[in-house]
Amino acid sequence: VSVLKGPREEIVYVPCIYRNTGRKKPDFLATVDVNPKSPHYCQVIHRLPMPNLGDELHHSGWNACSSCFGDATKKRNRLILPSFISSRIYVVDVGTDLRAPRLFKVVNSEDVFWKCNLGYPHTSHCLGSGEIMISTLGDPAGSGKGGFILLDGETFEIKGNWEKGDKIPPMGYDFWYQPRHNVLISTEWGIPKCLGYGFDPNDLKKGRYGRRINVWDWTTHTYVQAIDVGEDAAPLEIRFLHNPAAAEGYVGCTISSAIHRFYKTEQGDWAAEKVIQVPSKKVEGWLLPDMPGFITDILISLDDRFLYFSNWLHGDVRQYDISDTREPKLVGQVFVGGSITKGGPVTVCRDEELQSQPDPFFIKGKKVPGGPQMIQLSLDGKRLYVTTSLYSAWDRQFYPDLIKDGSVMLQLDVDTEQGGLTVNESFLVDFGKEPDGPCLAHEIRYPGGDCTSDIWV
Repeated sequence: VSVLKGPREEIVYVPCIYRNTGRKKPDFLATVDVNPKSPHYCQVIHRLPMPNLGDELHHSGWNACSSCFGDATKKRNRLILPSFISSRIYVVDVGTDLRAPRLFKVVNSEDVFWKCNLGYPHTSHCLGSGEIMISTLGDPAGSGKGGFILLDGETFEIKGNWEKGDKIPPMGYDFWYQPRHNVLISTEWGIPKCLGYGFDPNDLKKGRYGRRINVWDWTTHTYVQAIDVGEDAAPLEIRFLHNPAAAEGYVGCTISSAIHRFYKTEQGDWAAEKVIQVPSKKVEGWLLPDMPGFITDILISLDDRFLYFSNWLHGDVRQYDISDTREPKLVGQVFVGGSITKGGPVTVCRDEELQSQPDPFFIKGKKVPGGPQMIQLSLDGKRLYVTTSLYSAWDRQFYPDLIKDGSVMLQLDVDTEQGGLTVNESFLVDFGKEPDGPCLAHEIRYPGGDCTSDIWV
């Protein structure tokens, strides 16, 4: 994989959110300097504010990626920023000046509503055709609906829905596709109008959180199979192995805190098996008597050797060797915050994994609020970047200090030989020090593409 030998990342793009913080400021796209040789190392060097308040920027994707490989007319020069709550879609020009992105186009929410009958856009992937596809969680009224918006790759106008036929999953979230296996698989978080204001335990066991991964025929755009991963599992991030010949991958289930391996069967349909279970902890002083790990983000290294994920509530980031994809082996783990640290409001009464509660996490004298959430790996696999915000309404509920102090970006050093994770103590991007006040930093993107944006076909 020649991309493993690609240049070291020097800047990253990070959406930063002010919604639900009490600060009447628009969300913005931060450009962060991550080059240790730079005088601006660990600093936000540019901010592109959005023209509206309350968007809730969330994930981002490219106008072109490895799926367009070989087409010299395609350039990775536009970053697509769907707004999770307002349903606007921003197109940002990063080609003119890599270090100072500028707004290129705004797709208004009424276009999303009226042309697609969809809302709450989430994941954006470019297609080999040059089009851009964005998954959604619901319809314009906030009921669940797992459809897809299709954008023209040149004009960024909405072309309509990707999906065809009458059958549509009741919920949506993330997706990955692999044309070699004629498949797209999507996931389900929950019903937007239920989860939008926060996490209510009364919504459990009522069909309001996702339980399926949904299989689509890539050629016909039709929904062909649902795979059940458990009631209220909330399967979020899904990743195929990067090798395009591989007909398997992993999905992280958040509320059930399990990793399922999905794979193509000999019969040609798809199946899933649980390969990792993070045990809940018996606790006092928390919302529920059992605290799940809350697996919120997962990724696979570009060489398909390691799987990484974050437990947003327990506070640890984990590294598994997946040389045998059916038997992942835990080889690295580090705690960088979370809800069970010593001296906090939560007492752990029973723990199947730890002898004692972890110490609060400090770096450069700052006590880090929140827990590890979005992760991004360097192309060579040696540096794992971590941010701490999940979604503003849930941040406010589970980690009020995150709203007050702002989130952070951390960097973990990875042992790519034996496995192992250690915190880089000299790296901290503190979004609590932003000029407009503390904000919530979310997904991390490299200008040249990365483990979670690029699909090889």
